[in-house]
Amino acid sequence: MAQKMVRAVLFIALAQVFVSSRALCGQDQKASTPYPNMAPLDQYMMPDRNAEIALAKSAAPKSISDSAEVLVLGRTGYETAVKGTNGFVCIVERGWTAEIDNPNFWNPKLRGPLCYNAPAARTYLPITIAKTNLILAGKSKAQMVEAISAAFDKKELPALEPDAMCYMLSKDGYLDDQAGHWHPHLMFFIPLAKGNTWAGNLPGSPIIAAKNPQDRLTIFMIPVGKWSDGTPDDHRF
Repeated sequence: MAQKMVRAVLFIALAQVFVSSRALCGQDQKASTPYPNMAPLDQYMMPDRNAEIALAKSAAPKSISDSAEVLVLGRTGYETAVKGTNGFVCIVERGWTAEIDNPNFWNPKLRGPLCYNAPAARTYLPITIAKTNLILAGKSKAQMVEAISAAFDKKELPALEPDAMCYMLSKDGYLDDQAGHWHPHLMFFIPLAKGNTWAGNLPGSPIIAAKNPQDRLTIFMIPVGKWSDGTPDDHRF
């Protein structure tokens, strides 16, 4: 169950997401992915800039996102659309923030709204920006991974700061073809560590842990009961 939940939210981002998933996809999944190559760039873009701003801000409660900086995806990378005053940065990630073997890496439908606190904006967001710049410059997945690894080695990407985290509370995101927007949750970013640091993935623990060697970090996810608009998550697991 824990592995299924991790895969659902880390496309990403992720993205991630996540990211971001990341390393939880077996050989059969990779072989059967419906997204083997990058789609035309227009499919990853949101034609309405204001809609992307609103989606990015939906990652966190209005008390946070109303004063946050907002980045939107342009044809060569992320651009500042709204200046912020509270140190938070909201953004909509795409599938290429995931690990290289994630079957949703090239899924053009993915939209992962996140709102980073200041430590994460300074030290995790640069990874997303660097990946995006490389992909939009025409680099392959393998070339992107090699470049990111070299950037870490050369300290061109910053070390994670303590307390780096983000909100992922949007009910309008799309994290993969199975999970949709999944569940509202918080994500905490720490240097690569074992999941049992926070008792992640242990029976009864609310914390989901996923190591991401590619980005040299561990993500701890904590599902919460409400979306950013204050409405309850009616599909609690």
